[in-house]
Amino acid sequence: MTSFAPDSIVLNRKLPLWYQVSQSLRASILGRSPEDPLRLPTEERLAGHYGVSVLTMRQALKELEDEGLISRHRRRGTFIEPGVRRGAPVRLLGSVDAIVAQQSGMTAELLDVARVPVPPMWAEHFPDLTEVAVYHRLRGDAKTGEPTNHAVNHVRPELADRIDPADLARWPMTKVLRDVVGADISRITDTVEARLADPETARLLQVPLLSPILHYTGVTYDSSGRVLDVAVIHYRGDRFSFTVTLEAT
Repeated sequence: MTSFAPDSIVLNRKLPLWYQVSQSLRASILGRSPEDPLRLPTEERLAGHYGVSVLTMRQALKELEDEGLISRHRRRGTFIEPGVRRGAPVRLLGSVDAIVAQQSGMTAELLDVARVPVPPMWAEHFPDLTEVAVYHRLRGDAKTGEPTNHAVNHVRPELADRIDPADLARWPMTKVLRDVVGADISRITDTVEARLADPETARLLQVPLLSPILHYTGVTYDSSGRVLDVAVIHYRGDRFSFTVTLEAT
């Protein structure tokens, strides 16, 4: 039986290895194509793929099993749950792979792509540019099709030139920039605040006007401190919560 092939990552030694591996594998599972196999490689092969010990790999798999993403069967192997769907909580735990994982597993409709003058509110982030590429996407539950969030990404034009819009239907912008375009992503700063849905947001998310929403702003930087992308996402307040976990060092 053919096994599912997870994506590769570069591990950050400042974060727990099992956590990074679990988040990367989670993103691969939620972003998989329907025709991809459900069976995972053995613990030993997965450990070799990620460059970690079998014990670390076992801990990562237990995390995914506890979440209901996989099931493990003695002598048969480990399998992705065929009806798996993304849960409501959004956790921001400190790694780019965590952000990719939490944004995976949704359907995505590209509503519009355009080159526009740099919006005044983001001028400080793009001081060397006169215009940016703006992507509007409506993302929803992969199983029910219900809209869950509206994302607007402001991307540097030279990076946008290398983005295939078809990739955005399968993967989050962060993953496309890092793994497809090859952008040097060093860090992402996140800001979350409560707001009330304006008429356009209410229409897109199919919620009553002035319903509570979560307004998320994510600024992506490269290793030189240059901003690559500014993302603004409106999440339905009845479907998401944000949890920040601090790991002791």
